[in-house]
Parts: sequence; structure tokens; C-alpha cells
Amino acid sequence: MTERPFSISGELTEAGHRLVQRVYYEDTDFSGLVYHARYLHFLERGRTDYLRCLGVEQRELVSADEEGLVFVVHRMEIDFKSPARMDDVLTILTHTEKAGGAKMVLNQQIRSGETLLISAKVIIAVINAKGRPRRLPETLAAKFLEGSTPL
Repeated sequence: MTERPFSISGELTEAGHRLVQRVYYEDTDFSGLVYHARYLHFLERGRTDYLRCLGVEQRELVSADEEGLVFVVHRMEIDFKSPARMDDVLTILTHTEKAGGAKMVLNQQIRSGETLLISAKVIIAVINAKGRPRRLPETLAAKFLEGSTPL
């Protein structure tokens, strides 16, 4: 049997980024369903690994030049469609809608098989190391937009 290469950071696809995660006991509440706040963790992992797969190292950005560059969540809209349960295998999809100026807009979904569980729109502010707004460099904006088609 031939093993397929596997990355714990997920993979870039035509639509953006795809990350697979399992639901563990620690992710659920007393009802056995995923606790609503845990979805934020899954979404964050998707965004972080998306950056990693694009070759963007956040630790390096903060000290890449004299100004520094940091991404922070400015706003998030989440629609909870259907619950996940322990042992479900989730797919976290991340797609760049906009990248430029001092912000990025990312669309994310969490699915279990073909079932849409969560859809989220995340507005990311781009700031410098001192917390002031900063323009996203064009080369970095292009990385986020390259090959990213709507979910």
C-alpha cells in the first residue's frame, strides 16, 4: 500500500485551504455536542495553518522590518447551522475574499462530510508591532489572493 504524503497543516486547494480535525471529548459539552466556543479554536487553527501553507510565518512578520506586521481578528460573523459530535471528522475550509489596504476578509466553513456546520466571515486587521494600522504589503496580499476561489 502506497502512503500518501500528509501534512498536519492541511493543504492548499483551488478554493483556498483545507484542514481536517477530529472532535475530541474535550471539545464537547454536557450534551455531547461541540461547545459553541470550541468552533473558534477550529477556525483559528484553519487560519493559522492557511498562513503556514502559504509560507507566511507570523513570528517572522512581527520582526521582518522596523515596523513589524501582525494580524488580529477585528470582527467575526458566525452562523451555526448544525452541531458536531464527539469523534466527528471536521473539515475546516478557509478562503480569502479580500486582501489589501489594512485588512483582509476571510471566509471559513466547518463541514462534517457534506454537511455544513458553521460558516464564518472573519475581518482581519493588519497592524504594526505597536498596534497601529499598517498596509498589507502587495506581495503578501497577492499570496492570499492567488488561487483562492469562493467557497
